[in-house]
Parts: sequence; structure tokens; C-alpha cells
Amino acid sequence: MASPASPLRVDAALRRAVDVLARTGVPDAQVDAELLLAHVLGLSRGGVQAAAIRGDALDPDPAAEFERAVTRRATREPLQHITGTAPFRHLELRVGPGVFVPRPETEMVAQLAIDALLAAASDSPVAVDLGTGSGAIALAMATEVPHAQVHAAENSVDAFVWTKENFARVAAPNARLAFVDLAHAFPELDGTVSVVASNPPYVPDEAIPRDPEVRLFDPPAALYGGADGLDVVRVLSGVGLRLAHPGGMLVIEHGEWQGAPIRAILEADGWLATATHPDLTMRDRATTAIRP
Repeated sequence: MASPASPLRVDAALRRAVDVLARTGVPDAQVDAELLLAHVLGLSRGGVQAAAIRGDALDPDPAAEFERAVTRRATREPLQHITGTAPFRHLELRVGPGVFVPRPETEMVAQLAIDALLAAASDSPVAVDLGTGSGAIALAMATEVPHAQVHAAENSVDAFVWTKENFARVAAPNARLAFVDLAHAFPELDGTVSVVASNPPYVPDEAIPRDPEVRLFDPPAALYGGADGLDVVRVLSGVGLRLAHPGGMLVIEHGEWQGAPIRAILEADGWLATATHPDLTMRDRATTAIRP
């Protein structure tokens, strides 16, 4: 610990943190260190970078808090669990243990849903997000397509705590949240929905996620989808046919090798124009289909 005559500086604290995180295998250790210190200091990441360039001192209390945060991240606890927030498009969502942390690739899935919703031939199109988790896709649709009516379903008690908080914080007047199993969600909307979206559990039961942040901290119910990972997709296909009106779109996130079997499931059920879409890293991560 630095002496009072030589206080710890922001740049030195960051270097130490980056070294700790890199040695424990954290990807993007520099980014995470800066974001953790930004959280501790109540600054933006750019503000932390500026403080490091200026050689600002780091007071003992925030220095100790930063050290504790770095220690937690070094165990591969998700950054978002430590800061309590996850960015998603223009939103800042509250997340923590019990809820799936939204990923950047899901922003593309939300974009597909938003584009379809904007193209709907209705003054007030209806959208549904099944298994909404943190509320990411539903709240993105509600805030970016304010003339739409968005309904979100979640049935995990642990996740619903976070979902409910995010809906309250965003306070989109056109967004409705229900505690209900996706298989039985919203019968009152049957045949009226323009977009049915979902990021379901799709990891095969025997597959072990590579990243400790996923394997150790994401809720299993949000990850595993049966022997081939597609049990919930099969349910979504039927639910989507019930909810969507003719010409309505189904949007499903999935693993990069699952596009073909998902298209086969949807086509067998009667969906039209099935298509699989790559994310920004050119990995296939979403499949869409049109209700006949």
C-alpha cells in the first residue's frame, strides 16, 4: 500500500488491476479494469482514462473498494454482476445473480424484431418477448418503437426480480410484463401479434459453456435447452403460430450452429420464409420466419 506521502495513482491502480485480471484469464482486462474503477468512482470510462493520463491520486477508500471489485472479477464473476448494470443498445439494465446477462449479440436480435415492428402495417402493432429475462429485447422494442404495444413473459422467480426492476426504471408506458410460462403466455393476444421474439435457452444439456462467467454464474434455466438445445425452440414455434397474425414474424436467438435445425423445425410446423442471420462477428445467431 502506498504511503500518505506517495498516494496511489489512478494509472498505477489500473496497471495493477490489469495484471491481476490478465493473469486469471479475463478477456479485455484493460477494459474491465477501467469499467470497474469507473463504477467505483462514479465516472465514465473516459473519465477514468482522463484521470489516469493526468496522474490523479486515488483516495484510500475507493482504492480499497476497487481492489475488492478486481478480486471478484478475477474469480470470473461477471463484470455486470459487480457493477449491477449491463448496457443494451441505448438502455442500462439492472442485472445480478439469477438473471441472464444480456450479450452484445442479442442487440442484433432486437434489431431484427424492431425492424419488423417498424414495418408492420398497423398504427399500434403488437410485439411479444417470450422468456424476457432482464427485459432487454422487450424494453428495446418498447422504447425504440413507441407506437407499438409490447408484452413480455418471464416465469423465473429469481429473474423476475430484475425484470420487474428494469420495467419500473425504464417506465415505458407501452410495455407490459407478466409472470407466466412462455408456453401459455398471452392467450388474449392470439392471432394479433406482429412480432414474436425470444432469446430462449439453447445450450445442449451435455455441452459445457467455455466461459466461466456463463458456466458458473448464468442461471441454468436460461442456458440449457434439452439434449439438442432446441426443446424450447419447438415450444416457441407452436406458441408463435398461436400468437402471430398472418404475415407476423418470429425472431429466435440461437447458437451459431443451430440455424439449419431450427429452420427445419419451423418449416415442418408450417412457417414460411425461414432465414438465419449473422451477428456483427459473422456468426449465425438468429433465425426468423413468417406466419402463413
